[in-house]
Amino acid sequence: MTPPEWLWIPITIAAALAQTSRNAAQRHLTPVLGTLGATLVRFLYGLPFALLWLGVVALAGGYSLPDPTVPFAGWIVVSSLTQIGATALLLRVMHERNFALGVAYAKTEVIQVALFGLLLLGDPVTPGALIAIVLATPGVMLLAPIDRQRPVRTLLSGWTTRSALLGVASGSLFGIAAVGYRGAALALPQSAFPMAAAYTLVAAQALQTVLLTGWLLVRDAGVVERVCREWRRSLFAGFMGAAASAGWFTAMAIEPAAHVRTLALIELFFAYIVAHRFFREQVSRIEAAGMLLLVAGLVVVTLAR
Repeated sequence: MTPPEWLWIPITIAAALAQTSRNAAQRHLTPVLGTLGATLVRFLYGLPFALLWLGVVALAGGYSLPDPTVPFAGWIVVSSLTQIGATALLLRVMHERNFALGVAYAKTEVIQVALFGLLLLGDPVTPGALIAIVLATPGVMLLAPIDRQRPVRTLLSGWTTRSALLGVASGSLFGIAAVGYRGAALALPQSAFPMAAAYTLVAAQALQTVLLTGWLLVRDAGVVERVCREWRRSLFAGFMGAAASAGWFTAMAIEPAAHVRTLALIELFFAYIVAHRFFREQVSRIEAAGMLLLVAGLVVVTLAR
């Protein structure tokens, strides 16, 4: 089954919107559950929705479940572990600084995912994708100065702070996870891309739920108890997390991860809308310049193939 060449674009935009909603929900849960507890919410409460999506894909498309391979299992393990770490670091930055800043730092993954994709999967970095990365990355940097009164100075010095280093590390882990999930889907060559993506999602979320729940039960069982008590608020985060992951996995089963993650920078616009809506933050001139660079990068990555 060969998908239309443009299909990954609306899927990626929808995934970015769902991920913004999930991040906002997790941030509200972090003071109650802690960083790892809020991270667990994404996987534990997302797993039922991932299973439901797998069932819908199988029934609607008439697909059978794939036969997992050793490369598939390897990619799932690596990606699951790195995604857990990336999510925890992102929530830490959001808790220490603010919502939009955490998202901006983590989006440094756009360069890293291109490198990882080339090294691990042999995905080429096209001239269009390279131009988009060159345009979009400074845009991300302009959106994330530490001191709004002295943005030019902190544009450079701010990237040595604890929050910046944690954010960039989060982006690195997200980049590895993104490439790994594409590798897992490609390791199921006999399956159509919707089934390969849905199956990869369920396998990853099941492993992540088991690993993180087991770790917390050993280290601090009270966190798991609090996660269970907060099930009403956690369901929304879980649903949005599963929806975002379904979108990412499907898009990356169609298109190289570097293209998907560059277009996914549109999440920064959604993050700023959320920050303005809930925190009444205004957009400065330097942030506006960053957004214009991001727009240019997004246009290039979607049109220059």
